[in-house]
Amino acid sequence: MRVALWICTFFLLFTLTIAPAPTMAGKTEHFEALKRFSQVLDMVETYYVEPITRKELIDNSIKGMIEQLDPHSTYLTPEDYKEMQVDTAGKFSGIGIEISQEQGRLTVVSPIEDTPAYKAGLQAGDLILEIDGETTQDMTLMDAVKHIRGKKGTTVDLLILHKDSNKPEEVAIVRGTIPIVSVKTQSLEDGYLYLRLTKFHESTTRNMREKLAAYQKTHKLKGIVLDLRNNPGGLLGQAVSVADTFINDGTIVYIQGKDKANRKDFFAAGNSKEAKVPLVTLINAGSASASEIVAGAIQDHKRGLIVGERSFGKGSVQTIIPMADGSGIKLTTALYYTPNGRSIQAEGIEPDIRIPFVAPVKDEDKAMRERFTVREKDLSRHLENGSKAKKDKDLDAEKAKEMLERDNQLRMALELVKSLPKLKEIQ
Repeated sequence: MRVALWICTFFLLFTLTIAPAPTMAGKTEHFEALKRFSQVLDMVETYYVEPITRKELIDNSIKGMIEQLDPHSTYLTPEDYKEMQVDTAGKFSGIGIEISQEQGRLTVVSPIEDTPAYKAGLQAGDLILEIDGETTQDMTLMDAVKHIRGKKGTTVDLLILHKDSNKPEEVAIVRGTIPIVSVKTQSLEDGYLYLRLTKFHESTTRNMREKLAAYQKTHKLKGIVLDLRNNPGGLLGQAVSVADTFINDGTIVYIQGKDKANRKDFFAAGNSKEAKVPLVTLINAGSASASEIVAGAIQDHKRGLIVGERSFGKGSVQTIIPMADGSGIKLTTALYYTPNGRSIQAEGIEPDIRIPFVAPVKDEDKAMRERFTVREKDLSRHLENGSKAKKDKDLDAEKAKEMLERDNQLRMALELVKSLPKLKEIQ
């Protein structure tokens, strides 16, 4: 985000610097608008039924002006500004969801994996109708974040309308400390690595490359399934460096603001030496922003197959501009474009192979089946296998098997990544 913010701030300052001087007519129109604002300010301050300070009126005016632009632009009070700085630290207290405001409705972009929200069953596309009994209809995005976040151990009550339901559901979620483990790996079969990115934090690329290197010390890498499902994004610089791990050269993404001449391209630096294997990337409606940058770059470079469902479509760049009083403005200043010039905004990434997710068999049904399945290890006084390495290998294989059983998209991704070399030969 720091890289993104610096770049976007550069765009903004550069645009302001080279903007042509306003004409006399423009100056008159500007003065009349300020005069009208001053008159309204005086009338509200004088006649409004409740006491209200001029500072409150101006703060609310700025807030309303910014938040009417788009769902991601907002005015940040000094407290809000400090809160924003928590996002890249990798740990905060809350329930663990990324939210957005779509057409005035508070929408879950994605629950963060292994967090209270994820465990409570919140899904991408769910609508949050109430927070602790208060309607979200007129609630700003920052106010919603404030209401949802809180001290570890406290409870927040949400009224949720799941995307495939007609009846709202009350969900009580106990807040916790949200440590973000952004990289997870699992060997699916010998040489085929499942690589899961849950968010793009400051250390994501480093951790990902470390795990790739560790896996290759004990396995000959044959293929990678890169899972970006329900990954709400994060830092632009990390999206670029993650994509650079798989793409050898060329453009990864470019951003462009209001002035078409002020375009910034991000290129691959040739860091893909350790990952030159078949690649399948999984996306869904919870894959947003940085996830879409990575998926778009892989797709445009024909580096691998994109599988799953259309991504979220969050393709705008926000700049955090600090103000002298400690407040700030979060302002949309540019859009992301894929290497082939496709805008991600409100479009998302369409997968090469569309596969809807099919919910797994209920846990109780599976438990019932397993209850009547007897193996050697279930017999009393069975002999233990003395090899720790073999035990670890068996446990690893069992975990991979369970993952594949519960995830139809992952099963297809594994079959595709195994088949890619043969498909290339046919072409």
